[in-house]
Amino acid sequence: MLTVVLLFISNTFMTFAWYGHLKHRSTPLPEVIVVSWLIALGEYCFQVPANRFGYGQFTGYQLKIIQECITIVVFVVFAYLYLGEPVRWNYALSFVCILGAVFFAFWGQFQS
Repeated sequence: MLTVVLLFISNTFMTFAWYGHLKHRSTPLPEVIVVSWLIALGEYCFQVPANRFGYGQFTGYQLKIIQECITIVVFVVFAYLYLGEPVRWNYALSFVCILGAVFFAFWGQFQS
């Protein structure tokens, strides 16, 4: 559970680092890059421990798939609340397909 919590925090930082500047299009690009890198530093402070703690409980593949799923969840909330973009049906269906990937990644993991 600690891994998942750290990944949520990490992905929140990274989403702002990658996409937060889209509401500030008049800000000079070099400034945006520096601020994004500073935000990304915070992301690494959570991402690296999340993977370190999670590896062994999860495989490397599972960690990556969990991270991608969390990235989508965080981004949907970010895009809707921060960027003001609606979730269209085709985006929602795409996210369901990604959740299917999580299902298959853990296939057989919890069998007795």
